Amino acid sequence: MCAVGAFCRMIRTMDDPVLDRINSPADLKKLDHRELVILAGEIRELIIATTSVAGGHIASSLGAVELAIAIQRVLDAPEDRVIWDVGHQAYAHKIIAGRRHDFRTLRQHGGISGFPRRAESEFDVVDSGHSGASISYGLGLALARDMKGEDNTIVVVIGDGSMTSGVAYEALNQAGQQLGSNLVIILNDNQMSISKNVGGFSSYLSRIRIKPAYKHLKEELEEMLESLPAVGDELVRFASHVKDSVSHALVPGILFEALGVKYVGPIDGHDIKLVEETIKEAKDVNGPVLIHVITRKGKGYIHAEQSPDKFHGVPPFDRETGNLVNEGGPKSYTSLFGDEMVKLARDTPELVAITAAMKLGTGLERFSSLYPDRFFDVGIAEQLAVNLAAGMAIGGMKPVVAIYSTFLQRAFDQLSQEVCLQELPVVFVVDRAGLVGEDGATHHGYFDVSYLRILPGMTVMAPGDGSELGAMLRFALELGSPVAVRFPRSSAVFLDGVGCEPIRKGVGEVIRSGEEITLLALGDMVAVAVQVDEILRGEGVQCTVVNARFAKPIDSGYLTDVCRGKRLVATLEDNIITGGFGSAVYESLREASLDVPVLVFGLPDRYVNHGTIEELFREIGLSPLDIAEEVRRHLDSL
Repeated sequence: MCAVGAFCRMIRTMDDPVLDRINSPADLKKLDHRELVILAGEIRELIIATTSVAGGHIASSLGAVELAIAIQRVLDAPEDRVIWDVGHQAYAHKIIAGRRHDFRTLRQHGGISGFPRRAESEFDVVDSGHSGASISYGLGLALARDMKGEDNTIVVVIGDGSMTSGVAYEALNQAGQQLGSNLVIILNDNQMSISKNVGGFSSYLSRIRIKPAYKHLKEELEEMLESLPAVGDELVRFASHVKDSVSHALVPGILFEALGVKYVGPIDGHDIKLVEETIKEAKDVNGPVLIHVITRKGKGYIHAEQSPDKFHGVPPFDRETGNLVNEGGPKSYTSLFGDEMVKLARDTPELVAITAAMKLGTGLERFSSLYPDRFFDVGIAEQLAVNLAAGMAIGGMKPVVAIYSTFLQRAFDQLSQEVCLQELPVVFVVDRAGLVGEDGATHHGYFDVSYLRILPGMTVMAPGDGSELGAMLRFALELGSPVAVRFPRSSAVFLDGVGCEPIRKGVGEVIRSGEEITLLALGDMVAVAVQVDEILRGEGVQCTVVNARFAKPIDSGYLTDVCRGKRLVATLEDNIITGGFGSAVYESLREASLDVPVLVFGLPDRYVNHGTIEELFREIGLSPLDIAEEVRRHLDSL
């Protein structure tokens, strides 16, 4: 009877995919081991098929499939909670947790997010898009559970790359002090973050990986000694005097143990049964436990396994060849920046480049190869990157810090105290400024103009097109004070009239002249302003289009010249309106006592979800047609 049942299940699986039976985590508990292996393959197939069309974070999620399955088979979600650090590795979780039907809408406008989102599912505990925060969340949830007298399990999954984040160690240190709070921390070690991991912690994990897997050898040794008749207790007492030495000699997780966190591992993160058993045991241990699992980034897709950094986050790709669909297209601003850094380094021996686990993402790979002694990747530690740059500037170097806009805000205190307060000549290259598209709310870079503009002594610049990025970098390096140069994620555009005039501090350039309206545009919004001008000129409305170049400072004389006599001034920016470029223009015009209506276009006072840039611009009223219509309406009301 059992053999017949097994055969029937096998036949049914051939025609009825196992994944079709998974509508919630509870359904996983109905599967046997053979079906779980099949399920892991089907989940990988869905991830590959979807990301090849929609793009996404494929390599990390492929490596965490068995991990996601094992965790949810042990837990009773949603009462038990699992927190995925960052969310790059959470696609399998999303599929298991009730979203397999919607998964093909991943990262699409109106579809599901590429990251865990509380609004999407009760199984998503936090909105996780920035690395390092998971252990803090988990400890907070564990303490709240204990204070309320509840008994659910909290599991945190954090990648080894995220463990380079300082806040992760702060949370571990605190968790070790709260010995009554049970918390299971799974360290998913695939030897990669976005780029290859760097630093002492990465080397430490490498040393652990080569040791055989075991669990708390010193405790097992004590149990063995206690079992010996007559002499057992005496030996244990003797061993207690030397247990620190035993620990340091034999326990590879001594760093975690020293923080008060019990260490287990390393174990094979692709062995579902082993991971399940280990989590079950960890649940019964008093206090925090860290389970060290080893996984392979990109597992199951050969191109992602061979190039995990390339397939960390990708646009659509050909699944057969692994080639990116738009590979070989127009250069991005990021690529242009990388080229310019190599050129500048040839003539500027003091030039150094600093990034935070983003060598590839910020275009610095070639610089790092040609000038390895002048390149510093600090891991996911933006505060350290900024502080390191401050020290280098004091030491006579010319540091350039390349960080995504959304991640630079994590180092705001260092921007203020370590750089601006001391007026140090550090250049910040703020990549992914503005809307970034499909990665959504956690990754949009639409606050940087506002938070940088409030810092005394900071200069904030944005190239109107790809042609003036190099000139801006050279200007920034020679300025001798803090400078931020921001640009978008997109391919670089090249516009007639942009970059023709030398860069002067606080002064923009007029690229089109007209009598009625001045369109003051910052950065990539210059291209939008040109399109708005073409629409309005077709209706007989003449515009002056200005490539603003600077969000701070803004030269009052230049601003007065381009705005005087106009019926309306409109500012365009891909930053939040509050405290942004438009606010700066309005303040400057008031100080100059120039009475002209100002219409500000920018991001609304809310978080914007994911979609293509064009879809999001239409959603928030920043498309050329929307702006032109709003300008006409204001002109008619004057």
